[in-house]
Amino acid sequence: MLPFMGPLNAWGVLWTQFGFNRSPDLKESLKMKFQNLSEGVAEPGNKTVLNQIYTELHITEGLTREVSQEHEVRQIETASRKQETIRREDIFKVPPGRDQPIRTVMTMGVAGIGKTLLTQKFTLDWAEGKTNQNIDFIFPFTFRELNMLKEEKLSLLGLIHKFFTKTKEISSFETLQVLFIFDGLDESRLCLNFKNNLILNDVTESSSLDVLLTNLIRGTLLPSALLWITTRPSAANQIPAEFTDMVTEVIGFTDPQKEEYFRKRFINDEEKANRIISHIQKSKSLHVMCHIPVFCWITANVMEDVMKTREGGELPKTLTEMYIEFLEVNFAIKEDKYFGKAEEDPENRKLIESLGRLAFDQLLKGNLIFYDKELEKCGVDIKDAALFSGVFTEMFKREKGMCDISVYSFIHLSIQEFLAAVYMLHCFTSRKSEVIKTFLGEEYNETSLDEFMKKVMEKSLSSKNGHLDLFVCFLHGLTVESNQSLIGSPLGQTENSPETIQRIITNLKEMNTNRISPDQYIMSTDRISPERSINIFYCLVEMKDLSFYQEIQRLLDSGKKLSVTDCSALAFMLQMSEVLDELDLEKYNTSEAGRRRLLPAVRNCRKAHWTSLFSALKSNPTHLTELELSKTNLEGSGMKELCGFLQTEGCRLETLILNWCRLSKISCDYLASALKSNSLRLTELNLRGNNLKESDVQQLKELHIELNPVSLTAKLQCSQ
Repeated sequence: MLPFMGPLNAWGVLWTQFGFNRSPDLKESLKMKFQNLSEGVAEPGNKTVLNQIYTELHITEGLTREVSQEHEVRQIETASRKQETIRREDIFKVPPGRDQPIRTVMTMGVAGIGKTLLTQKFTLDWAEGKTNQNIDFIFPFTFRELNMLKEEKLSLLGLIHKFFTKTKEISSFETLQVLFIFDGLDESRLCLNFKNNLILNDVTESSSLDVLLTNLIRGTLLPSALLWITTRPSAANQIPAEFTDMVTEVIGFTDPQKEEYFRKRFINDEEKANRIISHIQKSKSLHVMCHIPVFCWITANVMEDVMKTREGGELPKTLTEMYIEFLEVNFAIKEDKYFGKAEEDPENRKLIESLGRLAFDQLLKGNLIFYDKELEKCGVDIKDAALFSGVFTEMFKREKGMCDISVYSFIHLSIQEFLAAVYMLHCFTSRKSEVIKTFLGEEYNETSLDEFMKKVMEKSLSSKNGHLDLFVCFLHGLTVESNQSLIGSPLGQTENSPETIQRIITNLKEMNTNRISPDQYIMSTDRISPERSINIFYCLVEMKDLSFYQEIQRLLDSGKKLSVTDCSALAFMLQMSEVLDELDLEKYNTSEAGRRRLLPAVRNCRKAHWTSLFSALKSNPTHLTELELSKTNLEGSGMKELCGFLQTEGCRLETLILNWCRLSKISCDYLASALKSNSLRLTELNLRGNNLKESDVQQLKELHIELNPVSLTAKLQCSQ
């Protein structure tokens, strides 16, 4: 029995036991809707039976809701190492050691990781009578469809009847167990104002959709209902933490599942499967991306085409090469010829430019879905048969919702970022300065390609959440002559002389040195973060310049002192290696600032030596106000070293974030002792994702009421 069932749902149980279950029609409707899916694009005839191809996804529980500073793609590799998993059918079951029932679950995951498919499989299993039969009704909604009702006034009952016509005879759900699924919070264009929206408790009272949703989530409207909300991590904080009972995350494919996917895909060609798997394992960028099921599908399409049409030819090694080849595959679908010829068609070039503009404009706004008016604004003809029956049918898709609403999207965020990069470089070569000024600022003047790339990179480095990281990687990859020869005229005539390319590479290598002096601290909000610094080296990889590998190796072999920039390169190399058993920061000959630059690499090891890091922080801690050590194993000596730093005279730390650090009660004891001995100016302490009990952190709460009655009591956050 589901945890939220009890006397409140007694009538719902009676309905079922005596044959009065009102859900058969709804079940049949949902079964018809979800039993088939489209691989790639929702087009007639392109259907796959969900139960035949569904592969179990890696789902973890108890993760943080905070917005990461990393680009989504960069978060995947770290997340994939977490071992704690829950089963899909148990999503609403109370975990061991917890007494409170679960009403609202938030499931996070990066774009394309399988969140929607997960909810569809859950719903299909229920509709087929396999699991969770204690639920009387499941109502799956998507924010894509709900956005179109933004201006309408509806009651909750009216909303249900509008989308699920099979339930129109039911006038009350109060005595039934109902599950609402709201898929894609990150795609919501509703203003979910939990502070100021009116309180609503009548399911027949009409109001705006945002008022309905905030009251449903609060529990003031139909409190007996279960809620399941899916979202990308960047949008999770739209819903206050107090209204979420459990947070889970879809990690996507584990390493064995990636291999399983390609073997299933090429079940009749073991040699081809082996070659693809081997190739991906050698390319860290491709290997990381393959945690995303959609990217596995893209990779399979591209690799199969390349091996078929260029027997013995070289397979794509970088993300830019992969996406150019995917673009070529799409044009070959319509033209029955390769991109080098098809792209010369003025209509094709216009189409790339229009979709590129759409991708770029909406990327800056943070939108992954689009509607008719946004396509029309960018010159995309929504009636263009070529767009939806040939070119781009596997990159750009149109879906029809239950209310016959057209919703458009690229099949994955990375496709949008790639086309946005193509468009931006096209604007540079075509001297469309008004577009570039909108992006870089009015002070921008037409300049050389290397200066333009430098300004774009600086713009990306100033981002706090890395939303431009992959975009600038593609942009740098597109400057390479071999890639330009593939993509051809959509870019226009570019400056790809060896001298220009070398200046771009040199600018990238000097970027860290120019922007950050050795005495600056990595966590200060007005300076470049370690994640932004690491992305510089991803850009170098896309430009096929790996000279920094040899340079760093020579420095390590010689024992010479590593500069701050050298340490950023070393951190990148360590992240790109296999998971390390141990990382001792003290063994590297560098400055204190250099060791701080190695911090991101700590996340790629099972054991780290913290002495050198915290001794560096102790030496001059006055500038450091925020320290974020999420997803690192601090238990034991690491926590002791951290507490030693906190007790340092002159420590000015205001924010300490220790999400998912495997902390225990002993860790809380260490923290309490350190904070008691030195009254810090700490205003936020975040311990989410550590599975700590309330009793473990109670001493911290009590301590900070004594130290600072105003600051910490409202902001202390921990896993419950």
